[in-house]
This record gives sequence, structure tokens and C-alpha cells, in this order.
Amino acid sequence: MNAKKLLILAACIGLAACGGVDPNSPLGKRQAIFKDMLRTSEDLGGMLRGRISFDEQRFASGATKLDQLSRQPWQHFPQVQEGDSDSAARDEVWQRQERFQQLVRELEASTGQLASAVQTRPLNAQGVAPLVQKVEDSCEACHKEFRAY
Repeated sequence: MNAKKLLILAACIGLAACGGVDPNSPLGKRQAIFKDMLRTSEDLGGMLRGRISFDEQRFASGATKLDQLSRQPWQHFPQVQEGDSDSAARDEVWQRQERFQQLVRELEASTGQLASAVQTRPLNAQGVAPLVQKVEDSCEACHKEFRAY
């Protein structure tokens, strides 16, 4: 009986390992960057909304990291659409490249403004909150137009 349970468990683990996205594929690379951006942005927002205590150094580091990350995923969008079914990108990413690139530049500009603002100390949460909101709005604008889910 134990051998049977072990065999079923091994089969389940094996099947779970078969799915997923290749982390070295363009899709896998951009998904990893987007997840890192989300975690970083959530920490910044959490500090501003009181979910996490505001730490000036941690906030500044996060803002700088978010700015660096915001410039990375775009290189992992191939010129032609991939056949990846795990992608959250709509077809419009490839069909409306000019608009997509405009939103990319807007995000990069907003994270750049935030990263510049955190260079001046002391930081105050109320002073940087509108800049974080601008970053969040940039993300949301692109998601509304180009993210499938």
C-alpha cells in the first residue's frame, strides 16, 4: 500500500514538472522580470499605505530597483508573436507596436522620476506617493490595453 501511494505521489510530481514556462525562453525571462517588478512595487505601495512600515533606505533602494527593472522586460518581446499559450500578452502587443512602445516609454519615465526623487533626503511618504501612483497608473494603462488576463 505504501509503495502504491509513493508511486502515485511520484507520478503527480512528474506531471507537475512537465508544465510551465521555460525560464530561459523570452516569455520566461520577461515573466520573471515582471514578477520582480510587481513584488518591488507592492513593497513600495505597502510602505505608503501602512501595510509595511516606511523605511527610507528600503524605499529608496526599491525605487531604484524598480527603475532598473522597468527597462528590462522589453528586450524579451520578440519582433514576431510567439506561439506561447502561457503568455498574458494580447496579440495587440505585436499589432500595435507604436502604442506599446509609447506606454513602455511612459512607464520608464515614471520610474525614472521616482528614482530621481528618492535621491533627495529625507524622504517623506506624502512627497513620493504621487510618483508611485504615476508608476502604478502606467502599469495599469499598459495592462488594460495589452494584457489578456
